[in-house]
Amino acid sequence: MARYRDHLPQLSDAVTLTDGGIETTLIYDDGFELPDFAAFVLLADEHGRSAVARYFDAYLEVAARWGLGIVLETPTWRASPDWGVRQGYSSERLIEVNRDAAGLVAEARSRWADRVSPVVISGCIGPRGDGYQAGDRMSVEEARGYHSLQARAFADSEADLITAITMTYSAEATGLALAAEQAGMPVVVSFTVETDGTLPSGETLADAISAVDAATRWYPAYYMINCAHPTHFASVFGDGAISMRRVAGLRANASKLSHAELDAATELDAGDPGELAADYAQLRRAHPHLRVLGGCCGTSHLHVDAIAGACQADVRE
Repeated sequence: MARYRDHLPQLSDAVTLTDGGIETTLIYDDGFELPDFAAFVLLADEHGRSAVARYFDAYLEVAARWGLGIVLETPTWRASPDWGVRQGYSSERLIEVNRDAAGLVAEARSRWADRVSPVVISGCIGPRGDGYQAGDRMSVEEARGYHSLQARAFADSEADLITAITMTYSAEATGLALAAEQAGMPVVVSFTVETDGTLPSGETLADAISAVDAATRWYPAYYMINCAHPTHFASVFGDGAISMRRVAGLRANASKLSHAELDAATELDAGDPGELAADYAQLRRAHPHLRVLGGCCGTSHLHVDAIAGACQADVRE
């Protein structure tokens, strides 16, 4: 049963952690081959399920060490119709795997129930296309229809909310938010930004947030930034746009490389966890509404541990 749908604990002023780059961890650290970065395929056998469970346990251990709550994303970024077909999954099987993924995270929550609270289960939904490029774009209604399968599946699971990860343009984010609303699920929208802080579509982050809010009557609980290094987007908080206060979370890359450079890379760039943590702490000091903190591509529990330590040090001071 879902625990926090009616009262998301990360809406408080306290720091809440998230996990990091599950796909890059599974590929580069655990040696799995993930076609199309589709981590959900690992749930089909015990070997894969065990690896995903270990991934969550590593982050729960970090949360326990620092006495913080955590939002854990299901491994379903690619578990949507177009990507599922590429892996041979029917619509019925995709619904089952999305529900199963939420159940797997719920099992992790139960294992750590006496050491970590709250543990919020987020149903992760990725873009229909590439997470780095806007590419072919859907209308709002097309996006609502496309993302409804996952939204309905998570509504019938133990997920507490839905998080739209690596959204590259506002129309898709709007349609996904409306699909979540139709399914009765809280939703968070996280936008990919480029090295200049704008979306791959060319929209400014402030304009994209304003567009989604206007079309959904402010339905998203909050917004996040993902898949870029803090040096790429720190300046966007200084433009004075009121909509930027709707950004409550960061899931940054460890690497300072551009998306084009990351696509061409043959080795993982894990960056510097300590440097990344210092960047997070600096951003949070200037913008205390940034309170949901984790990682994206190339980050592991080591990065999130460093981020937690840096931000907790600020609290103690």
